[in-house]
Amino acid sequence: MYYMGIDVGSVSTDIVLIDEESNVVDGLYLRTKGRPIQVIQDGFRKLREKYRDEDIRSVGTTGSGRKISGFLVGADSVKNEITAHAVAALEIDPQVKTIIEIGGQDSKIIILKDGIVTDFAMNTVCAAGTGSFLDRQAERLGVPIENFGVMALESKNSVRIAGRCAVFAESDMIHKQQVGHKQEDIIRGLCEALVRNYLNNVGKGKDIKDKIFFQGGVAANEGMKKVFEETLGTNVYVPKHYGLMGAIGAAILSKERVKAQGYTNFKGFNVSESAFSSESFECTGCPNGCEIISIKSDGVIIGNLGDRCGKWSSVNSQVTVSS
Repeated sequence: MYYMGIDVGSVSTDIVLIDEESNVVDGLYLRTKGRPIQVIQDGFRKLREKYRDEDIRSVGTTGSGRKISGFLVGADSVKNEITAHAVAALEIDPQVKTIIEIGGQDSKIIILKDGIVTDFAMNTVCAAGTGSFLDRQAERLGVPIENFGVMALESKNSVRIAGRCAVFAESDMIHKQQVGHKQEDIIRGLCEALVRNYLNNVGKGKDIKDKIFFQGGVAANEGMKKVFEETLGTNVYVPKHYGLMGAIGAAILSKERVKAQGYTNFKGFNVSESAFSSESFECTGCPNGCEIISIKSDGVIIGNLGDRCGKWSSVNSQVTVSS
């Protein structure tokens, strides 16, 4: 029996299956490409080749697309990314006090005390330091992203890069190339700039303490990990499934939910063959004038999104949704 977690982000959609002891038994990393529903359906087609509906005891969703994916699959729990990442980290090590998470389009910091989230911050405005920005710079430099961190570690004389803005950082890197600096020194300088930017913005005013976990796709960059350690003066740990932590947390939360309620809302892998559509309308029930988005499966409304009061989102929804 397995518990499923789905993390739908703007860049990637991660699907994992965990066992009773919360060990990861399967995982999918899929590019969202602005099509979260189709991507989840693609993932389900792959999973149903190996698993049956009855093998799945629960399903949970998280990420920016958690609500729409929750309606789609029949989630037992729908939780925000902060909660999901914290739960996954604490499952690995209850002594974790700080989580640095840098994904494809955003970054966040989570502060924990005695296993409880006491503070957090997110940066969703500037792309500097995110996975998509690093992918772009690796492509521009002609360096495989897998080698980016390794090259940073080879630097003997890093150069200073302006990292407060993605546009300025790229311009500064181009200038450093033009004057003849080595690629590894530029890459090391970029890692240092992005760590400075993270700590001065996302981490500003936060009480960063050991033990520190580094999660999200950017944690694969050994250069970023090394610079974080040097700057903070302590070890930074990268968990084995660093890129899937949100989905793992969602799976754990769904497991807990189903054990409490005694059943699952999981709709089965055949949702991969359903025809989904959406339409929007403006609610006139109050001055807010919320734009409501209705999600339909084979012509039947399975859920609504966009209201502030819950009037529409509670219709046809069987999941427990938290912000």
